[in-house]
Amino acid sequence: MRLPEQRGELLARREDGLELHHLVWRLGPGWRVCSSAVLGGGIGPRDWILNAQVPGGYPRMDPDRHLAEIAAAERLTGPGAGLMTAADVTAYAVAADEGVTATATCGLGVRGWAAAAAEGSGGPQRPGTVNIVVTLPAPLTDAALVNAVATATEAKVQALLDAGLDCSGTPTDAVCIAAPEPRDGVRELFAGPRSRWGARLARAVHAAVLEGAQRQS
Repeated sequence: MRLPEQRGELLARREDGLELHHLVWRLGPGWRVCSSAVLGGGIGPRDWILNAQVPGGYPRMDPDRHLAEIAAAERLTGPGAGLMTAADVTAYAVAADEGVTATATCGLGVRGWAAAAAEGSGGPQRPGTVNIVVTLPAPLTDAALVNAVATATEAKVQALLDAGLDCSGTPTDAVCIAAPEPRDGVRELFAGPRSRWGARLARAVHAAVLEGAQRQS
């Protein structure tokens, strides 16, 4: 089984007179993704991942359809996961640690703490967003995939604090964890920060988010 293009593929498009960019991971068959993605979120087989830049003050109310349109234009077929951000996707940061690769796009204009005072809903949040995509070569159980999302989130917060930012993220942060389908039913049971793969994931995410955050400061 081949690994995905771990750094993603940076592509450009024009929408409403604007030049925008997106990153594409063409995973192909044999991969499972756990994500909070707008399009194709949850846990299941995914053939591709898309992280698309959109304008600030994003006007559309159908982000899943919008992402599907971008995917179709890139001839991405089969099930996939789509993220979006108002951050400059060309400024993405990548870090690797012993087979784990993390890619982060950091839009930190709208940031704060997760446990904040209650506010009115006020409609959709602006997609400023820290988006994290992680690929690793080890098959994971469903529980370990969820654990990997938690580990990535912990590492993100650690990186933001290390960058000198007083926040835990933005209201629209998203994570994708991609791992191969198991062979012979063998899967890693754990992906917490002290497990073998979780530790590697945490270090890679921390390094990628820290680099992306420091570019904003």
